[in-house]
Amino acid sequence: MSEIPHAKDRPVASLSPEARRRKRDRLREGLGNHVGPGSRAFEVLKRTASGTYNDGFIHAGNLAYMAMLALFPFFILAAAIFSAIGEEAERAATIDTILYALPPVVGNVIEPVARNVIDARSGWLLWVGAAVGLWTVSSLIETIRDILRRAYGTAPTLAFWRYRLLSIGVIVAAVILLMLSLFAQVLIGAAQEVISAYLPWLNDALAELSLSRIVPAVGLFGSIFMLFVTLTPETYRGKSYPKWPGALLVTGWWVAVTIALPPVLKRFFSYDLTYGSLAGIMIALFFFWLVGLGMVAGAELNAALAEPPLDDPENGADGDGGADKELQQG
Repeated sequence: MSEIPHAKDRPVASLSPEARRRKRDRLREGLGNHVGPGSRAFEVLKRTASGTYNDGFIHAGNLAYMAMLALFPFFILAAAIFSAIGEEAERAATIDTILYALPPVVGNVIEPVARNVIDARSGWLLWVGAAVGLWTVSSLIETIRDILRRAYGTAPTLAFWRYRLLSIGVIVAAVILLMLSLFAQVLIGAAQEVISAYLPWLNDALAELSLSRIVPAVGLFGSIFMLFVTLTPETYRGKSYPKWPGALLVTGWWVAVTIALPPVLKRFFSYDLTYGSLAGIMIALFFFWLVGLGMVAGAELNAALAEPPLDDPENGADGDGGADKELQQG
């Protein structure tokens, strides 16, 4: 056991103004190394903000247009796939699942049209619509691929048709994820019925949790994460380049916009006075524009966190990595 030092040998903390100043300067210097100019956190924030400012407003408008163009074909495609596996009763449920991720003011515009679209098609007409929908939705996927490509500063390396095939695979995976989300909601509904019958005291707690809202949010994060993993340029697709920060940012931004948009529109804007009967469409476009801006920010965040590979300093690593040099020379 160590001996207790004599009183005169013990360090005495000085509370003088100069001692406090030196302590303050040390704390400020240490904090600056972590969050101040020149720190990694500051550099990542600067890269993300710069990339979002340069490309965000351009791509946000493009994504808003493509989202409106591809949304109803996606409903038709999902309806065709559900019909093929013998789950025609779930065709309308796909609309409800997607509407959970939209503000009510946007969902009220989209819902009646979407239901009419899927009810008006059956048999071969449904599959023709699905084929057209597959091509249209793949154009939206290619737009997101271009956003990621610009964020990482790379160029295309595959033929056009190969990229389209990959996009079709992503779309089918998205429909499967949608199906899993539907099944999860069914299970949650059954669990809530059991709890209300046998454990009524848990009803209020479950109502506050709003599990039926949490599941779509988790599905939304999974969908965006899958998009980032599959569409990121090959050089930066490895595990050493994280994709979840961008997906989490987009999901949080999406949920925040969904919650904030209705009261903001009600208090500060009067779209009816400007657009008349088209006000609902304009609000939907504005929502998708905001979501597109968040998508660009998420892509830029992942790109800002990625450090360039060191495999080949002359031409970059395999895949898309050598495109930065070509872009600088151009």
